[in-house]
Amino acid sequence: MSPKGGPNPAGLRYQADETPPLRLTIGLGLQLAVLTVAIPVLIPTAVMRIAGAPEEYLSWAAFAAVAISGAGTALQALRFGRIGAGQVLVMGSSGAFIGVSIVAIAESGPALLATLVVCSALFQLLVSARLALFRRLLTPAVSGTVIMLVPVTVVPIVFGMLEDVPDGSPVHTAPVIALATTIAMVGISLKGTPVLRLWSPIIGIVAGAAVAGFLGVYDVERIAEAAWFGLTEWRAPGFDLAFGAPFWALIPAFLLASLIGSIRTMSSCTAMQRVSWRSRRPVDFRSVQGSVTVDGIGNLLAGMAGTVPNTTYSLAAPLAEITGVASRTIGIATGAIFLALVCLPKALAVVLAVPGPVVGAYLIVLMAMLFVIGMSVALQDGMNYRTGLIVGVSFWLGIGFQNDLIYPELVSDLAGGILSNGLTSGGLAAILMTWLVEGSGPRPRRIETVCAVSALPQIRKFLRAAAARYRWGEAMADRLDAVAEETLLTLLQPLDDGETDERPRRLRLTLSRGEGGATLEFVTALSGENIEERLSLLGDVNDQGRAERDVSIRLLRHLAASVRHQQYHDADIVTVQVEEPVAGSRQDPKRGRARD
Repeated sequence: MSPKGGPNPAGLRYQADETPPLRLTIGLGLQLAVLTVAIPVLIPTAVMRIAGAPEEYLSWAAFAAVAISGAGTALQALRFGRIGAGQVLVMGSSGAFIGVSIVAIAESGPALLATLVVCSALFQLLVSARLALFRRLLTPAVSGTVIMLVPVTVVPIVFGMLEDVPDGSPVHTAPVIALATTIAMVGISLKGTPVLRLWSPIIGIVAGAAVAGFLGVYDVERIAEAAWFGLTEWRAPGFDLAFGAPFWALIPAFLLASLIGSIRTMSSCTAMQRVSWRSRRPVDFRSVQGSVTVDGIGNLLAGMAGTVPNTTYSLAAPLAEITGVASRTIGIATGAIFLALVCLPKALAVVLAVPGPVVGAYLIVLMAMLFVIGMSVALQDGMNYRTGLIVGVSFWLGIGFQNDLIYPELVSDLAGGILSNGLTSGGLAAILMTWLVEGSGPRPRRIETVCAVSALPQIRKFLRAAAARYRWGEAMADRLDAVAEETLLTLLQPLDDGETDERPRRLRLTLSRGEGGATLEFVTALSGENIEERLSLLGDVNDQGRAERDVSIRLLRHLAASVRHQQYHDADIVTVQVEEPVAGSRQDPKRGRARD
């Protein structure tokens, strides 16, 4: 049971705001670092080498990418004001930028890449600051689809790692190593004690590495040749401020890639929130905004350093599912280990020497868990035929483009081949279909007024006029009236400490006609508590004063089909679904509260 009386389906031992023992924190931070540090090393190295960048620039690009990834990972967990998610979110180089980064460097060198990355980072910061404007497009269906496509994009690489052993090794070497890793990790996760389950991932890595060492395929020479301590010489390329034809040809692709990176970050943050608390909570969009802000800051630093942009990886959520630990201190430890590794080449060599079959087997388990988390995110608002069509079509388009099954001769030359990435193409398909659904409906009616009780007569007049326009009966008009009143009163209630927000606020009320009823959307300034969470906690609070304040929220639960509350740093948005009363229904909105 959760502390709030709700179920604890994930068996969570340490939620986001709790601190596990130091030994466990370092151990889990080391796991995440071992799994991900190779990516910000290999992606910049591959990009620079393919694009023909100078050899001495390769080590700088990798060094800067790992350092920025570590700082971003720690900042995501710390959360300073509007910066950071307050969750375990690991940052690292983005695969979506590989193609366009190669083209940029080949065209005009690393300086052009730096300029393009900085511009795309500024765009990400703008998206973060105005995330509420994108709320209709970034739905759970879109986020869930993006999460489900993450395994699709990495599976070919992961399966290839299962056979990554030195040439001349016996044919049974790779399967034995992968099997040892999988059996140790999955076996302990399924049958081990709760305490042992915390260490199942790292036990799997150690078991696989031990078998690899026994079979003679652990790269000991790499470790022996690496220096104990060292820093790479500063080689930032500066900026190409000519803004010539190559810049204007590539900037749309970079902005598109940054948008997809932002969506991946939002999806990763949403998925992590679902596994970070013992009781189910509505999505904290202020945390999501903070995660995208850190993504933008990291890419700003990447641009200044002249390396490949970052994104947020999704491995932390399935790891929290397996271990039962979602404490944000794990993210701080992971970031610190990243920063330590860039100063300790020998320690980094130990990580990079872990055989491919070990990492591949480990990632297969995590990707399977991540796919299930993506499905749960996509289904969190229910599944109707529209949602099912968006998720299904986008997912299979992502698979098709990722595997070069859909017009590869055309896609490979479009915007640097960015659509060849299944995450990008599938994510864009989900966004476009969602935009089509949201934009093709009847034009909504809206009113703007002060956010105060004195606005109720004006709101009632607006709702009555809308009910008459849509030919709704008196019962529906009364229900809309009651729902609007109780929602407004709930937004105006004092916080738990009894304080009220005295700042003048405006309210924008939008009414849209839907199937079988209406949708009311209240947009105002931030008010504090989340209405969705209060709805889920009704009956759990014994405080008499709080119970009296919950009168409106209880009536709202009775009158509305669903309530969704999205809290951003600059806006408070409550969306209420109101079903048209069935003829002869006993529900009478006027029975709830005496009308003014």
